[in-house]
Amino acid sequence: MKRYSDLELLELLDSLESDRVERKKNFKDDVPKKARQAVCAFANDLPNHNEPGVLFIGADDNGEPSGLRVTDKLLLSLADMKTDGNTLPLPVLSVEKRILKGSEMAVVTVMPSEMPPVKYEGRIWVRTGPRRSTANEQEERILIEKRRYKNLPFDIYPVPSAKITDLSKTIFENESLPLAFAADVLEENTRSFEERLASCKMIVSPNDTTPTVLGLLSIGKTPQDFIPGAYIQFLRIDGNELADPVIDEENIGGAFVEMLRRANEKMKAHNMTAIDITSAAIHQVAMPFPTAALQQILYNAVLHRTYESTNAPVRVYWFNDRIEINSPGGPYGNVTSENFGKPGITDYRNPNIADVLKTFGFIQAFGRGIATAQREMAKNGNPEIEFETNQSVVICTLRGRA
Repeated sequence: MKRYSDLELLELLDSLESDRVERKKNFKDDVPKKARQAVCAFANDLPNHNEPGVLFIGADDNGEPSGLRVTDKLLLSLADMKTDGNTLPLPVLSVEKRILKGSEMAVVTVMPSEMPPVKYEGRIWVRTGPRRSTANEQEERILIEKRRYKNLPFDIYPVPSAKITDLSKTIFENESLPLAFAADVLEENTRSFEERLASCKMIVSPNDTTPTVLGLLSIGKTPQDFIPGAYIQFLRIDGNELADPVIDEENIGGAFVEMLRRANEKMKAHNMTAIDITSAAIHQVAMPFPTAALQQILYNAVLHRTYESTNAPVRVYWFNDRIEINSPGGPYGNVTSENFGKPGITDYRNPNIADVLKTFGFIQAFGRGIATAQREMAKNGNPEIEFETNQSVVICTLRGRA
């Protein structure tokens, strides 16, 4: 990621008409919302500068310091713009404290996205000169076309054997669109069905209606016809070894929403609640495993697995003493076997799938799933979750209460 020198930052700070700069004298009132709009616009890079945009916090409109004191709390609040889940796909940005013109300023540097259009709260923000606004139809088309020439992640690769008729228009229009875009944007929308699909990365473009991996997994009628390993294999084993009798099994397929809802129902059915009415004055309700922990680990497995060059499913093996959740594909990017599961360490093999799972409500914020699961396990009296990783797999083991 590019880091600007002090001289470069001063030039940007004094460039009052630049579409790569925004200045805010503080981070109060409506500024956090406007700052996120600016981040979204910089990430979309409509003028195609292919250079980072910069948000200065602690500068007046004329580029002079406002006298703001840059604290750790402020820097954390700015960093949260990346992971709070309101800007999708996730922006690539850095936050730092710099001394410019003799005063403290917080500098947010935003890289152009390789997967436009980027949305903030369901709206596509763009910037041309000093103007920041929501994208019109022509600007949105430009952003879609930009995406075609980038180095794309696998989750928005086209699937040549699939056709647009393999996508469910009903799921897209009744479930996906209302969650992905703000209501007023949808009311004013005159875009065609193909243009809407392309904007959500479900097809390549309005002119090339080949479904993407994301489209098939999100709203496909039978996604496993094209991506055979994209399902969850559930086994309930009566014992502690894989060779012990299987008392329940199911291969759970379908698009994301159907697959994860059915998997949740299956796990809920086996996670039987125990009620203790003898050891305390008030009866105690206990579950073998906390529901939130099971969900977080399962969603992580579906999100972070590799869908490329494998027909292996996500495996959920429920033994009498533990649950093993097996996700194909080892750690990715910044995440290694050494730092796996540590707070603040995250990366995304499938960034667009992450957006869809966030849109459908399976993920509330990014990078907090494992921490949430560990906390829920501790609250329920379970041991810490164990992780085993290598180049081809991640296995999470959740052990029952003592």
